[in-house]
Amino acid sequence: MPLPPRRGKPLELRVQRQILWVGSAAVPLRNVSWVEVFRLKPAWGKAGVYFLLLVALAFLVSARLDSTDGGRGPATGVLTLFTLVIVCAVLLWSRKPVLVVELNSGSRVVLTLPTMDELRAIAGQIVYAIDHPEYEFSAVLEQYNTTNNFGSVVNMNGGRGNAGIKL
Repeated sequence: MPLPPRRGKPLELRVQRQILWVGSAAVPLRNVSWVEVFRLKPAWGKAGVYFLLLVALAFLVSARLDSTDGGRGPATGVLTLFTLVIVCAVLLWSRKPVLVVELNSGSRVVLTLPTMDELRAIAGQIVYAIDHPEYEFSAVLEQYNTTNNFGSVVNMNGGRGNAGIKL
């Protein structure tokens, strides 16, 4: 059994004897129902919060600078440009390419690498391994959001009286 992933370290993904290992979590390949590679949508909420905070800060700073220099400085324009650059940077950096492996139970594993091509190749290997029991492979990935401080996070959908997992 592989060692569990450490925070901030790469995660090993491998198929061995019809078992998909994601770090120390094991999933039988027959339980994989969906594999897809796509870019996550931009974090509009996070960008909106940054925008509001920076606009408020720009307003306060420009009011302070206008009162000290008699209103002759270009502080408002510079601060507005700075605000727009920060918001655009947040939107661009939040579009990460991800590999999603969904299981029959509705649980998902979401992983990321810098390029879509690498993720597509790994997705193809997973799908190939489902149809070919003898096929094995290994890859190292960056972990996106499959764990927290307490261990694996399971996205549970449906069911009766499902209260989730209490840690």
